[in-house]
Amino acid sequence: MRLVLLGPPGAGKGTQAVVLSNNLHIPHISTGDIFREAKESGSELGKKLAEYMEQGVLVPDDIVNRIVIERLSKDDIKEKGFILDGYPRTRQQAEVLDNALEGLELRLDMVIYMKTSKKTILMRLTGRRICKRCGHIYHIKNIPPKKEGICDCCNGELYQREDDKEQTVLKRLEVYQEQTQELIDYYKQKRLLKTVSGDLEVRQLYDVIYEFFGKKGLL
Repeated sequence: MRLVLLGPPGAGKGTQAVVLSNNLHIPHISTGDIFREAKESGSELGKKLAEYMEQGVLVPDDIVNRIVIERLSKDDIKEKGFILDGYPRTRQQAEVLDNALEGLELRLDMVIYMKTSKKTILMRLTGRRICKRCGHIYHIKNIPPKKEGICDCCNGELYQREDDKEQTVLKRLEVYQEQTQELIDYYKQKRLLKTVSGDLEVRQLYDVIYEFFGKKGLL
């Protein structure tokens, strides 16, 4: 199965991608994970990515395309398929992806758009906290630590990423909405798009998506 998950920051794309990947044994390709790894590497590319991420703006297409296409060229993708999380974000990226897949003799099976309210997004992202020492993720309402500000696993200090502060989240949403409507229309025209509510709880959303797969004969 070859799948793209679309949705604004905080829609739950990463969570669903992990669950689907584990249950269906399909490689999960997250641009967010790739970017953070590059950022932490201290390379020149990583420094450029850090600037964009901290400002809450999208990374330029040429950099994103290069990173993703390199991953799609690996042997496990042809054998097992993929779940793309966070890419493409523009119509131009989608066209590059289509051309790359054609060159690899692959095609998309489905694009799932997780339409999510601003209220839900702000609640999810601004409440997220991460351990400085081990990287464990918490949420002040949904998954709070036993002791406020302290990691249950290693007693490390919890912090809020710049990406998750309200001002940055609102900026990310604004950029997302400006650049992705054309992308959604593009996949509608190709009859690949399925729209679901990103406001649903994880299990409910998974059940809806799984039903789509069954109806299309992908299971």
